[in-house]
Amino acid sequence: MNQIATATHRTASPRRIASLALPALVVLAAEPLYVLVDTAVVGHLGRVPLAALAVGGTVMTLTAWVGTVVAYGTTGRAARRFGAGDRAAAVAEGVQSSWLAFGVGLLIAIGMQVGGGALARTLAGGPGDVADAAAHWLRIAALGAPGLLLAAAGNGWLRGVQDTRRPLFFVLGPNLLSALLCPLLVYPGGLGLVGSAVANVVAQTLCGALFAAALFAERVSLRPRPRVIRQQLVLSRDLLIRGLAFQASFLSATAVAARFGAAAVGAHQIALQLWFFTALVLDALAIAAQSLVGAALGAGDDVGARALARRIGLLGGVCGVAFALVVAAGAGVVPSWFSSDEGVRDQAMVAWPWFVAMLPLAGVVFALDGVLIGAGDVRYLRNLTIVAALGGFLPAIWLAYVLHLGLGGIWAGLTLFVAIRLVALLLRLRNDTWAVTGAIR
Repeated sequence: MNQIATATHRTASPRRIASLALPALVVLAAEPLYVLVDTAVVGHLGRVPLAALAVGGTVMTLTAWVGTVVAYGTTGRAARRFGAGDRAAAVAEGVQSSWLAFGVGLLIAIGMQVGGGALARTLAGGPGDVADAAAHWLRIAALGAPGLLLAAAGNGWLRGVQDTRRPLFFVLGPNLLSALLCPLLVYPGGLGLVGSAVANVVAQTLCGALFAAALFAERVSLRPRPRVIRQQLVLSRDLLIRGLAFQASFLSATAVAARFGAAAVGAHQIALQLWFFTALVLDALAIAAQSLVGAALGAGDDVGARALARRIGLLGGVCGVAFALVVAAGAGVVPSWFSSDEGVRDQAMVAWPWFVAMLPLAGVVFALDGVLIGAGDVRYLRNLTIVAALGGFLPAIWLAYVLHLGLGGIWAGLTLFVAIRLVALLLRLRNDTWAVTGAIR
């Protein structure tokens, strides 16, 4: 084994993977945890402000999702440059993705000033107090979009150079500040719902500024390069299409669950949110995979990249089994944390066996998704997700509705969705087409 392969083998150690995954997990969890704090603070203002936050927050959640797409695309490209021994070029990828992110953020901020009212009325189901409050909140909160997306791009290139510690402080610090500011501005400050929006803007702008300062400190050219930005847009486009396939699938699942009654859709929401939580944790392992696999292929070590893929896939399976055991043990307890309704708890038990059975498969799928994103094999992931959604998940859940299979049918469809992806990912990794070496795929 040559020196590069030996170095890659060392980076594949569980300790190295954990050193990248654990800080990434904290960064991933920071935003959802802050949203919970924000919701708790605003919830005490009354029904209308809480509903307005739900409407406006949906738009900002979609903005954050766009940021995740930018981050994932940047990580793979920067990691390849870094693996090739050219840290400056890896950081330069961050410069271009930051220009892209900042531009998109500005468009969102300006767009919400012009169309925020119409969008709020559409989401709120028409004009009224909720729509008016949501529009006001949204116009202010959207001013943080440039900072939010700058932070996403910053996370991407720093992960690419295998630095997950600085993002930890850059994200946690502003979010903690915002968590303190929010109740102060809402109550003693007398700003009410507006105080929540201001706290969001402060956190996101400060976070973006910290990542921008990290770029300045690297002393690389900050000039925008349209050709590179176009390449990043293509990568982001494929990831966005893939994400839209996910969104359509989960929205359809909720729509079908609602047709089975209030108890069924309530139980579906409980299981789905727990599923999203496990996905969040497993995404941290996928981020480590993006960084390490991209670096290995950038260094020309396809053998090491394949070894990494096997090890990370195995770790994903172990994590999935661990989650499955915990969820199985909590079957009689966990649903009662979310609802005191006996009907909801009974319906949750219908979905639960499928949920437990799916988790080991999902652990491997999430890890291997990260491997292929790191390898730049995003087009394959896009096509696979569309095929699995249109050919498996969506037909299965609507068939469950037609045949009155209930919540079990819906979660069987979700399991099928994961199983199709697992088989296709394993087949992809058996050949060499994904492991293309070089600085940029």
